Amino acid sequence: MIMIRTERLDLVAAALVHLEAELESPRRLEALLAAKVPDGWPPGEYDRPAIEFFRDRLAENPGAEGWYGWYAIERPASGGEAVLVGAGGYFGPPGADGVVEVGYSILPAFQGRGYATELVRALVARAFASPGITQVIAHTFPGNAGSIKVLERSGFAA
Repeated sequence: MIMIRTERLDLVAAALVHLEAELESPRRLEALLAAKVPDGWPPGEYDRPAIEFFRDRLAENPGAEGWYGWYAIERPASGGEAVLVGAGGYFGPPGADGVVEVGYSILPAFQGRGYATELVRALVARAFASPGITQVIAHTFPGNAGSIKVLERSGFAA
């Protein structure tokens, strides 16, 4: 299992087994991640078509694990339980030009706590730590003030 540990989150790279479980049942994903999957999962634009896209790409190229989806799991407070708060990742391995694109979604109940910024910063750092990466890009809608702030806080410019 590929993981990144941030200040408050454990980021787990989606493997084929995770994506298949996620499409089948939140409880099955919960068991694999050892984290509660809250009602309302999946969040935002990380929807069934996105999950299926990641699954299909990993089925074609298992060596690309870590270049698609990542689960953002809030580590438990003392005596608590781990909770899946969002997802993020890349739209695939870098192209020949060394460019990768990141995306992210946080469940509404966990928005406004800095999790998206923490997730994006970790994904950007991971990308730039990989050989050949020349640029990390991201897109958001002009009216999505929260997402614009996340990208600005993560070092992106318009």
